[in-house]
Amino acid sequence: MRIGVDIGGTKVSCALVGEDKTILSKVSFDTRGGRPYSEVLRDVADSIYSVLDLAGIGLEEVEAIGLGCPGILDQQKGEVIYSNNIAWENVPLVKTLQTYVPKEIYVDNDANCAALGEYLCGASQGTNSSVTVTLGTGVGGGIILGGRIHSGFNSAANAVGHMVVVSRGVPCTCGRQGCWESYASITALIRMAEEIAAQFPDSLLAEVKRRSGHFNGRNIFDTARQHDEAALKLLDRYYFYVSEGIIDIINVFQPEMIVIGGGISSEGDYLLQPILAHVNKGVYCKQVPLPQLTIAKLNNDAGLLGAAYLKGYQATAVK
Repeated sequence: MRIGVDIGGTKVSCALVGEDKTILSKVSFDTRGGRPYSEVLRDVADSIYSVLDLAGIGLEEVEAIGLGCPGILDQQKGEVIYSNNIAWENVPLVKTLQTYVPKEIYVDNDANCAALGEYLCGASQGTNSSVTVTLGTGVGGGIILGGRIHSGFNSAANAVGHMVVVSRGVPCTCGRQGCWESYASITALIRMAEEIAAQFPDSLLAEVKRRSGHFNGRNIFDTARQHDEAALKLLDRYYFYVSEGIIDIINVFQPEMIVIGGGISSEGDYLLQPILAHVNKGVYCKQVPLPQLTIAKLNNDAGLLGAAYLKGYQATAVK
């Protein structure tokens, strides 16, 4: 058995995974950004023991623990080098957690973990090359080449959210302007919803904001399904920006498959088909077969399953 941990910008999840790659028990807690990393990792340790208790399993029965975390990680040292979304820099992730949980621990970027999860038992199972894009608080990307995670020579590859899609555009938390993350994340979708609702105060979109007090992915898409012109205008803009980054990925990697994950992927074809239409128009070479574009199958469990199975696919454990 293995344990997978998915550290996100808003939520941390932990799961005990069986030999057949099924989740036996799972717990989650709010990240509560801004806290010292030591507090978050103490909560991670508590969650590890919680999933074991729920399943009636002892720590000695766990083969390995894997952690997925946003940002750039040093897999050999088990450290977070830099994560702008949770404001962590040079964090001794593994050594800190091992003070509470004395086990072999593997680490990697959270999007890499999601990509591995989809490759092992999700949408991209059976492919040789795939890219999984996660649309969430930020935009992550995990690349599988030849059945292994591609991380670059310095573990810093796959920061697809920080490709610039709008020159001198919206400032990004990474310090650049116009990054894909600033236009294709759920955070960006909410920002654009605020802007369009202000432009169209009589729209249903604006009414949803007044009634609920805030926007989220669900109420934005629900409003668009009611044929509200402001919401439809918003989503058309959003689909375009998502497709711009996907086109760049296709032009560079030409993978067999691109998988769209993250919470917003639950919108299914309502999300996928407009993006696919933009991609078909904008991709560089239309004379060759295009990669298959599909929705993730594992939803929020992809990162957990991928993290649990990091051993043997990319990362190096810290003893």
